[in-house]
Amino acid sequence: MDAHRSIDAVWKLESARIVAGLTRLVHDVGLAEEMAQDALVAALEQWPESGVPDNPGAWLMAVAKRRAIDHLRRSRRLEELDEVEAAGEEAAAEPEQDDVLRLMFLSCHPVLPAPARVALTLRLLGGLTTAEIARAFLLSEPKIAQRVATAKRTLAEERVPFELPGRAELAGRLSSVLEVIYLIFNEGYSATSGDDLMRPGLTLEALRLGRLLARLAPGEAEVHGLVALMEIQQSRSAARTGPSGEPIQLHQQNRGRWDRLLIRRGFTAMLRAREAGGKPGPYVLQAAIAVCHAQARTAEDTDWTQIATLYDALVRLVPTPIVQLNRAVAYGRAHGPATGLAMADALLSDPALQDYHLLPGVRADLLAELGRHDEARVEFQRAAALTRNAAERAFLQRRADGLPIGGRPVRTLADAAADFLARDTLDTETVRSYGQTLRRLRATLGDQLPMASLTADQITRVFTTAWGDAAAKTWNRHRSAMRSFAAWAGMDDLAAGLERRAETGTRTPSIAPARLDALWSQDLPLRERTLWRLLHESAAGVRTVLSLDIEDLDLEDRRAEVDGTWVNWRSGTARLLPQLLDGRTRGPLFLADRRPAPARTPAAADLCPETGRRRLSYERAEYLFKQATRPLDPEGRGYTLRQLKPR
Repeated sequence: MDAHRSIDAVWKLESARIVAGLTRLVHDVGLAEEMAQDALVAALEQWPESGVPDNPGAWLMAVAKRRAIDHLRRSRRLEELDEVEAAGEEAAAEPEQDDVLRLMFLSCHPVLPAPARVALTLRLLGGLTTAEIARAFLLSEPKIAQRVATAKRTLAEERVPFELPGRAELAGRLSSVLEVIYLIFNEGYSATSGDDLMRPGLTLEALRLGRLLARLAPGEAEVHGLVALMEIQQSRSAARTGPSGEPIQLHQQNRGRWDRLLIRRGFTAMLRAREAGGKPGPYVLQAAIAVCHAQARTAEDTDWTQIATLYDALVRLVPTPIVQLNRAVAYGRAHGPATGLAMADALLSDPALQDYHLLPGVRADLLAELGRHDEARVEFQRAAALTRNAAERAFLQRRADGLPIGGRPVRTLADAAADFLARDTLDTETVRSYGQTLRRLRATLGDQLPMASLTADQITRVFTTAWGDAAAKTWNRHRSAMRSFAAWAGMDDLAAGLERRAETGTRTPSIAPARLDALWSQDLPLRERTLWRLLHESAAGVRTVLSLDIEDLDLEDRRAEVDGTWVNWRSGTARLLPQLLDGRTRGPLFLADRRPAPARTPAAADLCPETGRRRLSYERAEYLFKQATRPLDPEGRGYTLRQLKPR
C-alpha cells in the first residue's frame, strides 16, 4: 500500500512532464499517454517488490521513452533508424519546462470545445484518472472517457502541432489556457450541480496548474493575475459555508477564517503581474477587485466605489453579460440598490442569461434592499428553481421564505398554468405544445409571480429573448399558445405585443450525403445515434418520433404506429434499437438525461416507469443536434433535425 501511495503521488507530480516529453517524440498525444500509462503499469508491477527508486520520475520517463523508441523503430524503415535515435537524443536534450508548456497549449487548443479542453487538461496535466474527473464533475465515467478520446482524435485529425505558439498568436492561445484553468477553478469554487457548494479537489488542481503555468511563463502578467485571483478567492473557502454546508454571502463571512497565507500569496502574484508590465488584462482587473475585498478588515470597509470603477474597466475589455451583472452588484453597493437594479433589469432581455440563476438572485437582493419584498420573494424562488446545486437551491429558498409576507394569498403564474393545462378539452399533443410555452414563461418570470402583475411588456420580453431568432412557424406556435392562455385567464391584452410572423413555404434543405457520412462516423451517444438514424431512415416528423413509446415498437417488422401514423425504419436503426432499450419494456423510447425535479413532474405518459426519467423534449433534442453538427455546417450554425429527412 505504501508503494501504491508513492506511485500515485509521483504520477500526479510527473505525469505532465512524461506525457509532454513523449508527445514531442512520437507527435501524437494519445499515443504518448498510452506509453506513459505503460510505464505506470510497470511501476505498479515492480515497485512493490523492488522498492521505490531514488528518482522515481526519471525511472518512469526512462521506461516510457524506451517504449516510444521501440514503437518508432517498428513503425519506420530500417534506413530511418538513425533518424529515430537522433529524435530520442533531441527529446532528452530539450528543456523539460518547454515540453510541459507545449502540452498545456496543446490540451487547451481552441479547436476543442471547452468541456473537452477541461477534461483533457485534467487528464494530461493533472494526472487525474477518468474516474476522478467524472466524480469531480458529477458525470458518468464513459462520458468523460468519450470526451478525452474525442479530444485526442480531434487534435490528431486537425494535425495540431506540438509547439509553442508564435508571438502573433500567443495572446489568443494563452487566453484559451487561462480560460480552461479558470473554468476548472470555478467549477470547484461554486459547483454548478450536486449537493455541495464546493468541490475542493478541483480548486486545488486549478491552483496547481496556475502556479505551474506561472513558473513556465513568468513574463506574462495575465498568468500572474489569474493566480492572484484564484489564491485570494480560495482564501475564503473556510468561511463560505456554515455548519450544514449552507452558503454564506461575502458580506456576512467571518473574515477571521480567511486564509492569510493564501491572501499573501495572492498579493505576491499581483506584484509579479505589475512587474511584468503592460496594460491590465481581464484577469489582472479581476484580481485587483479581489485585492480590494481582501484588504477590507470588515465588509463595511470595502471600497465599493473603487470596485465599481474596476468593473467599468473590465466591461470595456470583456463586455459579457455575466461581467455586466457583477458590475450591477458593485454599483448597487457603491451607488444604491436602485442604480444596481436598473443595470440588472437591462440584462433581462439577454438570451445568455435567461436561465442563469444569479440574475434573479441579484435582482432579489436589490429588490429586498428597496423593501419590495413580494417581488424579491418571486425572484428568489425563480433563482432557486433555476440552480442545479442543492445547497444553493436551499439557501435561495430560505431567503425567499425569510421575507415578510404582505396581504392575502394570490393566484400565481404556476397555479394558472397548471389549471390551464389540466382542462379536459385539451388533447395530449396540445398539452405538450402549450406546456413548452408556459414552461419558458415560468422559468423566466418565476412560478410565484402573481397573475395580476403579469404585463404584456413582460410577455413580449420573454418571447423576444427566447424565440426572437426562431423560425416564423415556431414563433407563431408559441404566440398561439400565449393568446389561448391569456384569453382563458381573462387577460387578452397580454399577447398584444406579439405580432404574427409571415411563414414562407421554402422547403428546408436536407443535409448533403457527404456531411451525413461525416456525422455517422462520429463517436456519438447511443440515444442520439438512434434518434438521428430513425429520423433519417423513416422520414417521419420529429415530434412523431419523439412521442414513440416502447409499446408501439414492432422490432421484427421494423415499424411502429403512433396515432394512426406508421413509422418504418431500416437496418441502421434496427441494429441500435435493442441497445437503446437495454431491457426496458414500457415507457417513452427516448429519455432525457436526468429525472425531472419534483416541481416539474410531467404527465404520466411522459415518464418512464422503470427509470423515473422523462421523455426527451423537442427543444433538448434540437439543441444537441445543432451542437453536434456545427462543425459540419459551412455556416457554422448547425443543422436542424428536420434536415435529416432524405431528399
